[in-house]
Amino acid sequence: MKILVIGSGGRESTLVWKLSQSDSVTGIYCAPGNAGTACYGENVDIAEGEFDRLIEFAQEKNIDLTIVGPEQPLVDGIVDRFHSHHLPIFGPTRSAAALEGSKVFAKKLMSEYDVPTAAYDICESQSALEEITSEKPFPYVIKVDGLAAGKGALVVQNDDDLKQAIRDIYEDDKFGAAADTVIVEDFLEGEELSVFALTDGSNYVLLSPAQDHKRAFDNDEGPNTGGMGAYAPAPLGTPTVLQKVEERVIQPVLKGMKERGTPFVGVLYCGLMIHDGEPWVIEFNVRFGDPETQVVVSLIKSDLADLLLSIAKGQLEISGFELSDRYATCVILASEGYPGAYEKGKVITGIEQLFQSGKAQLFLAGTKFDGENYLTNGGRVMGVAVVSKSLNDAVLSVYQYVKVIEYEGKQYRADIGFRALNKTVRVQ
Repeated sequence: MKILVIGSGGRESTLVWKLSQSDSVTGIYCAPGNAGTACYGENVDIAEGEFDRLIEFAQEKNIDLTIVGPEQPLVDGIVDRFHSHHLPIFGPTRSAAALEGSKVFAKKLMSEYDVPTAAYDICESQSALEEITSEKPFPYVIKVDGLAAGKGALVVQNDDDLKQAIRDIYEDDKFGAAADTVIVEDFLEGEELSVFALTDGSNYVLLSPAQDHKRAFDNDEGPNTGGMGAYAPAPLGTPTVLQKVEERVIQPVLKGMKERGTPFVGVLYCGLMIHDGEPWVIEFNVRFGDPETQVVVSLIKSDLADLLLSIAKGQLEISGFELSDRYATCVILASEGYPGAYEKGKVITGIEQLFQSGKAQLFLAGTKFDGENYLTNGGRVMGVAVVSKSLNDAVLSVYQYVKVIEYEGKQYRADIGFRALNKTVRVQ
């Protein structure tokens, strides 16, 4: 089987690494890829948005399965385009990808199918937003309707926050057309949990429940990021909680999408708030998360290539799916200044040492190789991951390997996973 993976982040490094372990895989390409994907496959100089060139490549190389990493190509309809050329591809169609591409679409679907989520109002103008918020008690959340690179949810705790949100949306046009419509929703209390369902539109399997860490600094302080680390399985995802997630969230959403004539095929990523043991939906994503992929994919025992191909063909076999009983932790190493401005081109040492150790896994992201050195090339540079027999071991071990990697301005959180361990100590 020959596979094409689309994307260039740590998520794609993880997928290519895992796919390379499959006995049925004879070749892996990644477009455009990064220094990490090049370790296990062949990078192709085609951007994720160049659909015509990607289709031509898949045809020329007789690709058996294409796997889409990022959300933007999915929302833009890459799956529909591949289907029109009878090319197998893993991911939802453009209509189904609206679950992530439009917060309004997702909210209306949840309302129709009684999926638990925060109460909300839809605003199509600044005046409508100001009217809705004039009498709404703090705190609440303003969300832009469209894709905003994970930065489109604004928590409003006071008048200053509201003024800043209005400035960002309407005066500075920070979100562009994504904010033509916005949602104002109640603030949900609780603890966050990520649950991933791999589905062919009818049947599904769950991956290990995970928790990521969105804030830049320890103790959940600082600005939101794409994610600074993750661990799985998260103790918060008890069998009882997961059963509720299946019955109240996943099953009704899949039912609703099928009844609308747009069955959802791919990864349904449920971003949840758990409060008093009850799940509430914060958002849906329609692809693997990053950095959650680095831990949940590490814990899949089944052949990932065969699994994703069966889903793309609408033939998912639930009975053969198997997860590891171990624990995984991933710590993201970032560039100094991330998620704000940062410099590139810093020389990285320790990568080859960790690769050769075989004790930790490196998932390179914002990293490039110039023929001599590995260099920083993005905000999130790489993920360091460990799989172990206990969460405690996985957390403590991963930080020993984090120390091996060095570059100027290395930035990371020292408290990944400690919430689950009920510890306040930080690894230095």
